[in-house]
Amino acid sequence: MKVSIPTPLRSYTGNEKWVEADGATLAELLADLDRQFPGMRFRVVDEQARLRTHMKIFVNQENVRDLTTPVTGADEVTIMQALSGG
Repeated sequence: MKVSIPTPLRSYTGNEKWVEADGATLAELLADLDRQFPGMRFRVVDEQARLRTHMKIFVNQENVRDLTTPVTGADEVTIMQALSGG
């Protein structure tokens, strides 16, 4: 399935905005992304296997936080990272 990568994480993907990944759940999808692009999962998921608070994942434009959410090859997944500053 197509996965949209936020600008701060594109250094992992060779600056590709869209990549392909497989998995039956978001957790499996993130594991596949990490297999292809080592280190990416740690930027999205914390040590307790939870989505980091500054990260958002959308499946077909629906915001989801549960990594057990099922996904299919027809889904479009968007990873977003909140930006902050002063």
